[in-house]
Amino acid sequence: MSSPTGPTPGLPVRMPRPRQSGRHRRPEPVAAPEGAPTLVLAVPGAPSAAIRSLAEEVVSIARSELPGLEAVIGYLDGDDAEYPALASVLTAVSALRTERYEIAVAAGREVAAPEGSAAVVVPLLAGPDSALTRQIRQAVMDGGNNAELTDVLGPHPLLAEALHVRLSEAGLARADRARLFTVATAADGIILATVGGEEAVQAAGITGMLLAARLAVPVMAAALDQEGSIASIAEQLRNAGAEQLALAPYLIGPELSDGLLDAAAKEAGCAVAEPLGAYPAIGRLVLSQFMSALGIAPQPGAPVR
Repeated sequence: MSSPTGPTPGLPVRMPRPRQSGRHRRPEPVAAPEGAPTLVLAVPGAPSAAIRSLAEEVVSIARSELPGLEAVIGYLDGDDAEYPALASVLTAVSALRTERYEIAVAAGREVAAPEGSAAVVVPLLAGPDSALTRQIRQAVMDGGNNAELTDVLGPHPLLAEALHVRLSEAGLARADRARLFTVATAADGIILATVGGEEAVQAAGITGMLLAARLAVPVMAAALDQEGSIASIAEQLRNAGAEQLALAPYLIGPELSDGLLDAAAKEAGCAVAEPLGAYPAIGRLVLSQFMSALGIAPQPGAPVR
């Protein structure tokens, strides 16, 4: 859908990259197929300027990895004014596809009628959360049920990498396991904090094993939204010999209620790292889910995996 002055704000605009010239140019990366569905990033939590900035950065990373990608953001708790609601975004994406087809037919072009999903919805969630997933499914139905919903981003080795980086940024882990030095404040036990109940804890535990292998310290998952879960895991780690604990959020950020993380860190009596945020791996995993839904395989050696 468009206005006399151009596309409606928030709707996707295809911006192809210029092709490199010369006999030694790098191989062209995989590009989004013509007429491919739009990637719609489903952002949970109460919208804010900070969350919008994070989501835009994630989308920017995905676009940089797949030329021609059309991607927009829909907020699960959006207000359709400053923060477009997910259902409204899906309705607009479907209408835009129909409008493009009608314009092409009116111009005399031989084009096939749109088929399949108009959008692929990727939840901005590191792990499963049944309550939020139900809300996203409902938004897909409210938006015309013309979209495919992917799984959440984890568990995945790239999330273990992101957790390691966030811990090292907080001075709670070595930045590089191979370097022969220690960090005075490095934790000897990690609490991997998530939300979404027992299912989320189990999924976080898989990534936690990968993180434990990277750091060579015990890592145990706990639920921020289950009373006593954080304190119980902290006690188990201390009983196992850990003296300096750290809380690592297995969360991207928007799904995290204000004050919940600080309260958990105080309960466990330990330092806390930042949420995963717009770490580059998040954008790559979002794109990986989109590509899998389309049946597009990444190029050998490509960063999306």
